[in-house]
Amino acid sequence: MKRCLFLLIGLLCFNLGAQVKKEIFESFKLQERRGVSYYFPEDYSEEKKYPLILVLDAEYLFDMVVANAKFYSRHQRMPEAIIVGVDQAEDDIRWEDCDFEQTTGLPTEKGAKFYEFLGTELIPFLETQYSVAPFKMFIGYDITANFGNYFLFKDKSLFNSYLSISPVLATEMESRVPSRLSDLNQEIFYNVVLEKEKTEDRQRILQMNNALKSISKESLHYFFDEYDEADHVSIAAYGISKAFDNVFKIFRPITPKEYKTEILASNDPVFKYLEDRYDMIENLLGFEKPVELNDIMAIYAACLKKEDIESLKPLAELCKKQFPETMLGFYFEGEYYEELGEPKKAFKTFEKAFQMEEIDFLTKDMALEKIDALKADFGY
Repeated sequence: MKRCLFLLIGLLCFNLGAQVKKEIFESFKLQERRGVSYYFPEDYSEEKKYPLILVLDAEYLFDMVVANAKFYSRHQRMPEAIIVGVDQAEDDIRWEDCDFEQTTGLPTEKGAKFYEFLGTELIPFLETQYSVAPFKMFIGYDITANFGNYFLFKDKSLFNSYLSISPVLATEMESRVPSRLSDLNQEIFYNVVLEKEKTEDRQRILQMNNALKSISKESLHYFFDEYDEADHVSIAAYGISKAFDNVFKIFRPITPKEYKTEILASNDPVFKYLEDRYDMIENLLGFEKPVELNDIMAIYAACLKKEDIESLKPLAELCKKQFPETMLGFYFEGEYYEELGEPKKAFKTFEKAFQMEEIDFLTKDMALEKIDALKADFGY
């Protein structure tokens, strides 16, 4: 009896610690039992919020999405995410789940039930059980890619981002999707990935692409990626990483190119760029991201390059909050007072910086040099 009890505890602990969990989901809407896989980041915490990525055709796509998400989040190119995959390969049920009426283009009776299963059972379950951020992404392939479009036709789209891999379009969807995305009052990322070789729906997809490209709307972020060497099978592997690049570009640390072409080229105060960037991350993804040291250093360099002294003050205050044990905030504040022509305040502030921990290129010797220079110039 004890052996069985310990075995049960061991299995429970293994499941709690595992990154990928697979279970049978009893669906009231479908009146079926469906295989579902879940991925949780290694350091999952209730204190953080995680975007949710829904993946159809999970037997084929789930592992690829998880592998890309792990790689990208490890290298700070996207936030850590919770990923849920729905199995659809057995008995080729994907066509039954996602089928549509040929005349209207609307889901069949089974498709409507599958829609309700995803939107009113599976996702709400995850939202009540786990720390899910408002940002949600849908990923599908051919017929399952088309199915994601139905979520656009609610007053508010359930998903903020869509990856449509070589979609098999329902009736009139090439015109309905652009029309809906043009009208939808919501921030949406819409990615279409297509192989170069001929498919039955290729011309309709290109027609949809032309219509979507013509929409001029700040809240719509549309991306179309076509691959010369891909076929209808390999295209599934091509598009996932590119979509993550497109959608989560704002989440990445500031790049040298961005520094030159956007920060230095802007007429706005330098600190405003940083402020707007992180406000956008919070508004789009639904959670606050700590400011990266890389981004702080880029803004600091731009302050000096553009002689934007006023931006040093809010940057210093930000550093005191984000890196409170380090000399970063007080050193920047000391430079602010120094450039402002207030040597007494600068002297006292550099003294505070000297007492704090070193960080990045800032050392105690640098603070001491500032202090000594001020002593020599003003006799403090």
